[in-house]
Amino acid sequence: MKVMKRLTSMGLTLTVALSLAACSSAPQQSAPAQGQPATEAPKKEPAPQPAAEKVKLVYARGKDATDSTKKLVEAFQNAHPNIEVEIREMPSDTGQSHDQYVTMFSAQSQEIDVFDLDVIWPAEFAQAGYLLPLDRLIEQDGIDTGKYIKGAMDAGNFGGQQWTMPKFIDAGLLFYRKDLVKEPPKTWDELIAQAKATKGQGGTKFGYLMQAKQYEGLVCNFVEFIASYGGKILDEQGNVAINNPATIKGLNKMIEVVQSDFVPSNITTFMETESHTAFLEGQSAFVRNWPYQFALAQDQAQSKIVDKVAIAPLPAGDAGSAAALGGWMGGINKFSKHPKEAWEFLKFMTGAEGQKISAVHGGLAPTFLPVYEDAEVQKASPLFANKDFVDGVSAAVSRPTTPIYPKISEVIQIEVSKALAGQQTAEQAVQNMETKMNELIKK
Repeated sequence: MKVMKRLTSMGLTLTVALSLAACSSAPQQSAPAQGQPATEAPKKEPAPQPAAEKVKLVYARGKDATDSTKKLVEAFQNAHPNIEVEIREMPSDTGQSHDQYVTMFSAQSQEIDVFDLDVIWPAEFAQAGYLLPLDRLIEQDGIDTGKYIKGAMDAGNFGGQQWTMPKFIDAGLLFYRKDLVKEPPKTWDELIAQAKATKGQGGTKFGYLMQAKQYEGLVCNFVEFIASYGGKILDEQGNVAINNPATIKGLNKMIEVVQSDFVPSNITTFMETESHTAFLEGQSAFVRNWPYQFALAQDQAQSKIVDKVAIAPLPAGDAGSAAALGGWMGGINKFSKHPKEAWEFLKFMTGAEGQKISAVHGGLAPTFLPVYEDAEVQKASPLFANKDFVDGVSAAVSRPTTPIYPKISEVIQIEVSKALAGQQTAEQAVQNMETKMNELIKK
């Protein structure tokens, strides 16, 4: 299939905007003027140097189901003993995290220094003045941004400036129990048939798991369904293009899956955490999730299905397979009291060592391409050793690129949720989305 080749990396953009003055721990002696003898200064015992003041940074990110963030912070602190990093856990719901950040930064809060951003946030946050620009920092430290996945880098570029560094990329994937499934489904209709057939086998309760709660993850699932049938939300010029037969067909297939008897009856409350937990407990033969799912499935401390999981592209519709482009960036709060130290942490986290730790211990797909050549990284996930995956995530389907994305997303969440609940048809949902999106764009 062409799917895996189409699923591959997103580029995130690196950004640097603060210039750091070069510091020297020891004063330098100037040479004597030409033609004058150098006079030997009397020897004195060096004055005791005060210990460098320890700086504390607060790093905000969503819940980490692995220990990769703690390991990353420990490695950074070992390399930078004068910088302490406190991890602040944000809500798993990306919409709630977004709103909390906006509230803090609107008040010019200094309570966090470095934070994670969904790939859809940089333009909004940069325009609002929440982010520290990174270009001068990147240039000063000689960071080769060409070694990062271009799409990931581009996601952090707005108005000709780099505002974020890419941490990891995501693409929606199908995970399945290879002890229950001989061949993964190639189409949505095949998935439906296999989900029905495997429900109840091997101690399972369900056939398929996904994210169907009214939040950003629902938008990703929606994009995958409609794109696999050729549907779209906005065209290349940013005009509303959602009201078309392909979008309606994709949404109808999504409704069919969500309203089936092979998904949990409360599937509309499921986010990533609920999905991956149920899958780890052996409750389903299939789950749609991000690459990190594989690392969790191999963790003997929390998984009942170790060595029983395989990965495949998401099922295809009439137009082929489609995976939502996702991923996270790292940025610096413009109002941070410690921008220099914040940059050191961001640089480490999104550099080779930080991304290797995230890949090996967290199952997160790197954005720094040389990391994929590391033997430990390739061993951590079959994806990372798969050239098709590395080459193809750039073909993943992105969510609408627009400065008003949060409002567009809210419209999609509300109208798709109503359709999944049986409160309106796919046709009505698409018509409502078209009307509301046009009103937003005209404002």
